[in-house]
Amino acid sequence: MTLPASTPDTVTDARWRAVSSEHGIAALRHTHWLDTEPRAYDGAPGVWRAVDGKVAGTGLRADAPGAPVDDIVLAPGEHLDAGGVRLRAISREGSPALRVFDPETPGRTRLRGILSFPHDDAWALPGLFRPAAEGEINVIRSVDGYEREEPAVGTIALEVDGAPVELTVTGDPAQGLSAVIADATGNVDAYRFRFLEIDAPAVDGTVTVDFNQAYLPPCAFSDHYVCPLPPANNRLAVRVEAGERATELA
Repeated sequence: MTLPASTPDTVTDARWRAVSSEHGIAALRHTHWLDTEPRAYDGAPGVWRAVDGKVAGTGLRADAPGAPVDDIVLAPGEHLDAGGVRLRAISREGSPALRVFDPETPGRTRLRGILSFPHDDAWALPGLFRPAAEGEINVIRSVDGYEREEPAVGTIALEVDGAPVELTVTGDPAQGLSAVIADATGNVDAYRFRFLEIDAPAVDGTVTVDFNQAYLPPCAFSDHYVCPLPPANNRLAVRVEAGERATELA
């Protein structure tokens, strides 16, 4: 089959900015998991350590004019711009990490676009949301091999290309659901898996699963993200030719 060429015009302006901006998704160069021992880390100015679930740095000068040289403690979600990079704190089940976003990382400087399949309304499929039983647990596996447990939300039953499918979903049924999916286009015409946002189901559980809304996970743009992998029942044997499919690099 002939796949379409792509430019940034194939995605919304907001999506393209989120990916390609100076400190956007594609700019991630490092994720450093910290312990209590102060040390220097690749790409990060200063010396860093973990303190009470946060990240603490010394020997830093912020990029803002007149910013002092000082120690700093960043809670998860907070950041500091220093030495031409953005340093952001994250946490996974209480374990803190320091992320280094560098505008000059090749994953950003070589990025030219996001390749997408043509929009096709036929990929907006009816489904039925089934809430999980009380106490049911899902095991979430990440690309780095880490596993964690979280309360199950439920599944969506639907047919994809004539085959019955039961997608495991996360989120809040009252607000909206999400799924991590893989299909037969993965590692062929598309990245190995994708994320999918799904509107909240109706009171009777009916819901539309629009595969045109499938999008690339952060780890498609940088190997330093720790994205969740698709659970077994979200690995579809059919080709889902809808949504974002791959990055376009120079």
